[in-house]
Amino acid sequence: MTNLPALVRETRPDGHADAAVIWLHGLGADGSDFVPIVPELRLPSDMAVRFIFPNAPSIPVSINQGYVMPAWYDILEMDVSRRVDETQLRASAAAVHELVEAQMAAGIDSRRIILAGFSQGGAVVLEAGLSCPHPLAGIMSLSSYFPTADTVTVNQANRELPIRVFHGTADPVVREALGQQAVAALQAKGYKPEYSSYPMQHTVCLEEIRDISSWLQSTLNTRSA
Repeated sequence: MTNLPALVRETRPDGHADAAVIWLHGLGADGSDFVPIVPELRLPSDMAVRFIFPNAPSIPVSINQGYVMPAWYDILEMDVSRRVDETQLRASAAAVHELVEAQMAAGIDSRRIILAGFSQGGAVVLEAGLSCPHPLAGIMSLSSYFPTADTVTVNQANRELPIRVFHGTADPVVREALGQQAVAALQAKGYKPEYSSYPMQHTVCLEEIRDISSWLQSTLNTRSA
């Protein structure tokens, strides 16, 4: 999986950026899903951030009777462990690595690149971020889980990576327990993920958007250009 098509939004009208956020959508959605959040983040005018929203390819999804839809990987069973096609997930993570390298080639330091993902997208960025050979700014996982927790190969470049995890307490699609398990798995690997929950289902809410904005600002300010 290479050369993922993506929507790009700049926070500065001149297109100058010294940081990037690569944000993956969830199952059945596309890159446009989170574009409206960019202005809602209300980032300071002096922040030059490029938001990249890639589109997943359309593939058959087993839990939906093989129906073809945008997906980062196939979900084989909706059981407690949420069994997935790990080969496809790792291929999506490799495609994210290529997006990182494209931004590096455009002049952005990898330490100013954040990976973000919702649901399926969150699972991919956890794999991609921990295994990335280039040091990143951080990972943001929304309403997601960590299906490759036992198989991911952590790269030393991202051994100290900041990670922020968000979840809804009433999520009927990806239960909060799966988000909490992801946090526990990250802690077992030596990471110190920050966790926040909100009284919502499988979506985002205004309070969460505000917290995302604060975390993006503090993380990128810590790793200044």
